[in-house]
Amino acid sequence: MTASNYEYDVIVVGGGPAGSTTAALTADYGHSTLLLERDREPSFKIGESLMPGTYSTFERLGVLGNLKASNFPRKHSVQFFGASGRASVPFYFSENNPHESSVTWQVLRSEFDEMLLDNAREKGAEVRRGVSVREVCFSDNKASGVKARLSDGSVRELVAKVVVDATGMSALVSRKLGTKAMEPNLRKGSIFAHFEGGVRDEGIDEGATLILSTSDRSAWFWYIPLQDKRVSVGVVGDLDYLIQDREGTPQEIFEEELAKCAPMQERLAPATQLFPMKVTRDFSYRSSEISGEGWVLVGDAFGFLDPIYSSGVFLALKSGEMAADAIHVAIERGDFSGAQLGCWFEEFMPGMEAMRKLVYAFYTSTFSFATFLKANPECLQGIIDILSGLVYEKDVTYIFEPMGKMCDLPEDVDSYTVSL
Repeated sequence: MTASNYEYDVIVVGGGPAGSTTAALTADYGHSTLLLERDREPSFKIGESLMPGTYSTFERLGVLGNLKASNFPRKHSVQFFGASGRASVPFYFSENNPHESSVTWQVLRSEFDEMLLDNAREKGAEVRRGVSVREVCFSDNKASGVKARLSDGSVRELVAKVVVDATGMSALVSRKLGTKAMEPNLRKGSIFAHFEGGVRDEGIDEGATLILSTSDRSAWFWYIPLQDKRVSVGVVGDLDYLIQDREGTPQEIFEEELAKCAPMQERLAPATQLFPMKVTRDFSYRSSEISGEGWVLVGDAFGFLDPIYSSGVFLALKSGEMAADAIHVAIERGDFSGAQLGCWFEEFMPGMEAMRKLVYAFYTSTFSFATFLKANPECLQGIIDILSGLVYEKDVTYIFEPMGKMCDLPEDVDSYTVSL
């Protein structure tokens, strides 16, 4: 460790996209920043499909050149397949925005996350791998630092003005405070793996994200082309249906659902599975508090939405960026209150809520996007803007009044329920 007495302006716990973004930007502001990552080496993660809306954060971080030089497949669109197996017209992002930001990437997370970690280090953050944070330390309800097992096996208490929880689904702070709550109507599970040699479309459609429903609408598959002929494939369904009340191994359950999705069978027919099936449970959750005295949550440590629209990395990057700006002001003013560290909540939540409502629409069995758009063609732009991640640049809320007449949408989260 390089800071005197192990004291820092900012300690970021977790080296995923949210943590790396926060660390890079606070360090770039000139604040002493320590990023602690548990894994010694880059690790496998899902959340591989990026949204075009990530462009502005990548530009600010200075990593666009790295991404353009990478062999990550380019993603021009999203395409949906209904229960009949029929494909929709692809949602091409560039049709409504000809800027280069409309083309994004499908990323192998181990390489992508390492790219962002390296960038944080280059901007001046001290990055330490193989460090396991046991707890965030509190004194009189104020976060004062963390207790961590360092890579040499010693346990130290590290002091900081601000602790950033970027621990993803581990949600270190919200679990400690008891503020993490699952989204009751979005209790989903997934079973997934990587395959090699799956069928891909041609031209600009080669890197498209595909969302394919099973014939009985009980589950859906994602199909995300990656580099080196690799493809990420997963099946998502209600937790009780897919996992808890189901007999059989994850592999057997995956194959049972695959048998109900002819287009996916065709794409995987020549493919080879690269590792055993993995399982996740209970995707959607949120902490009732985003910040407090001396601490703030970013990315999945605050909340995560169902992966149907690939919003996870986008929201992680955006929250990390907004939090970094709030931390900078906090340090400049000497104000480490929850109100200051979480002041970006009011700006951040409308975008997350727009995506949440579109998730609810997707899971409403009686709702059809095709029928909705036929009746409300003026809403097509709003849906494409949400799928593009342009929720902080454009007003997309106008689509929800007519959409609410065709399906039950959740109420917006009241900002006063979040402790700032």
